[in-house]
Amino acid sequence: MRLARRRFLQLAAGAAGPAMPHVARAENYPARPIHFVVGFPPGGAGDLIARLVGNALSERLNQTVVIESRAGASGNIATEYVIRARPDGYTLLDVTAINAWNVSLYDNLKFDILRDLVPIVGMYKGPGLLVVHPSLPVKTLPEFIDYLKAHPGEVRMGSGGVGGPQHLYGELFKRMVGVGMLHVPYRGGGPAMTDLLAGHVQVMFDTIVTAVSQVRAGQLRALGVTSAKRAAVLPDVPAIAEVVPGYEAAGWQGIAAPAGVSADIVERLNKETNACLADAKLVARLTDLGGTPFPCTPEEFRTFIAEFIEKWAKVIRAAGIKAG
Repeated sequence: MRLARRRFLQLAAGAAGPAMPHVARAENYPARPIHFVVGFPPGGAGDLIARLVGNALSERLNQTVVIESRAGASGNIATEYVIRARPDGYTLLDVTAINAWNVSLYDNLKFDILRDLVPIVGMYKGPGLLVVHPSLPVKTLPEFIDYLKAHPGEVRMGSGGVGGPQHLYGELFKRMVGVGMLHVPYRGGGPAMTDLLAGHVQVMFDTIVTAVSQVRAGQLRALGVTSAKRAAVLPDVPAIAEVVPGYEAAGWQGIAAPAGVSADIVERLNKETNACLADAKLVARLTDLGGTPFPCTPEEFRTFIAEFIEKWAKVIRAAGIKAG
C-alpha cells in the first residue's frame, strides 16, 4: 500500500509538473527581453511611438523591450508572425488602425485579429489634418465645402496609397458631406506631400506630425483636424466635426499578444503600460506628435477595435475600396 501510495504521489507530481513552470513564468514575467513587433519600416511616426512607449515600458518592467520591424503587406506580415508565435508574452504586436482597416480591405486574410490576438492596451490616438495648397481659393472649411460642391470631381486629393489613412479619412469626409474629389494615390505619404507642395494635387488628409511644419511655414493651409475635438498642437485649427457633426477619424496604436496568453501577463502589461501613459514626459511627447495617450482596459480596447472595424467597413464598402 505504501508503494502504491508513493507511486500515486509521484504520478500526481509529474502530471502537475508542466503547469507549475507556467505559473512561475507568469509570476516572474518578464524574465527575458520582450520583442515588440512593428509592421512598418523604422523612422516613421508609428515606429517612433512604438519606441517611445516601448522604452518607457522597459523601464517599468526592468527588462529590455526590443522593437522588431517586420514591414510589408500593410502590416499583415508582422501580424501573422505574432499570431504564430508562442503565447508566452515575449512576442507582442504593435496593433494599429491599419490592422482594423485590413479586415475589410483584404478578402484573403489568414487570420482574424479579434479571434487570434488578445488586445492588451491602447498607446496612442492621432488625428489627421485636412490641408490644402494655398492656390486653392479657400481659407475655411465651409468655404472648402462650398468650393467642392461648385466644382464636383475637379479637386485632386492626394494620399499615400489606396486604403491608407489619408485615403480613408477623405472618403469618410466625401461620404458625410456629399461631395466628390478625384483620389490620386501615391506610393507613400512622402511623394504625395511633395506633389501637394508643388500644387499637382490640392488636398490631403495627412497626419498632423508630418504636415504641421509645412502649415507653420505657410506652405500649406490647415482647414481642420479629423479628431472630434481640436488638437492641442494646433489649437487655432477647428475640428472638422465643428462643421460636419459626427465626423471623426483618427489613427491609433496599441499592444496585442497571441491568443492563449496568460491573463496574468495581460493584466501586468496593461497595468504597466497605463502607468507609462500617465507619465507627464511621455504625455508631452505624444502631444508634440499631434495625438493623445490611449489608456484603457483590455476589455475596453477589444470593444474599441470591434466598433472601429464595423464603422470603417461601411466606409470601405460604400467606396468600393480593395487592397492591391
